[in-house]
Amino acid sequence: MEEFIRAGDLVFIWAPPKGDSFIIKATPGGRQDSRLGQLLHDDIIGKPFGSWAYTNMGKPFCLLRPNIQEYSRRVRRMTQILYPKDTGFILVSLNIGPGALVVECGTGSGGFTSVLAHFVGDAGRVVSYEKKEEYSLLARRNCEKWGVAHRVDFKIRDIAEGFDERGVDALFLDVPNPWDYLGRVKETLAPGNRLGILIPTVNQVEKTLDGLEENFFFDIQVLEILLRYYKTNSRRIRPEDAMIGHTGYLVFASNVIGPPDFGPNGGEDSD
Repeated sequence: MEEFIRAGDLVFIWAPPKGDSFIIKATPGGRQDSRLGQLLHDDIIGKPFGSWAYTNMGKPFCLLRPNIQEYSRRVRRMTQILYPKDTGFILVSLNIGPGALVVECGTGSGGFTSVLAHFVGDAGRVVSYEKKEEYSLLARRNCEKWGVAHRVDFKIRDIAEGFDERGVDALFLDVPNPWDYLGRVKETLAPGNRLGILIPTVNQVEKTLDGLEENFFFDIQVLEILLRYYKTNSRRIRPEDAMIGHTGYLVFASNVIGPPDFGPNGGEDSD
């Protein structure tokens, strides 16, 4: 069904041939400046999504609906953000969906917080811990812009003090020393559910693996995701000159109750 852009709507504007793009909030009297000229918001408001608007230089922009992938990587930031190539895999690995209760730490600039809140829906809840108040406030504003801040509890606290929640559906750590908090995670994450961790170096992976084993987390996985786009010219299809390579290692593990009992064979196959 055709829908028309209203004042206050977020709009993803995209221009051929090189894909210049922006996410704007349609505001009466506003404008978007670019190398292709000025695009007046008043020329956007009232038009249907999927139509075209033109700059003062006559250059076209297509008016599209923004998606959470584009939004999360464009948020105003004070910290490094998670890339969409990682966030999608995290969502499916932690089984995050409508109605889920998810704990995140740290909040950072709120890019991933907005993704989590988008997918848990109004029936779910995201609790996001961050030590620095200025980061948490920025994250709240970024979530408000996407319209999901009402699904998030922003808590300014060092997670060394522990979490308030118990029996949560998923927990995600984006902190430099996750191994120091695995005991606290154990208290908070429901048994049988998944923990996700993002860390940038192999040295951190080593310490994290030791900590997971010591705290009886099992089904441990370590991976990284590399993303390469291709040029879309049908006569010269080839990879783009640059790709999104290493942004961090992802570690996933399941919370279990104590160690297994292997019996008298010590875990070896009796057959």
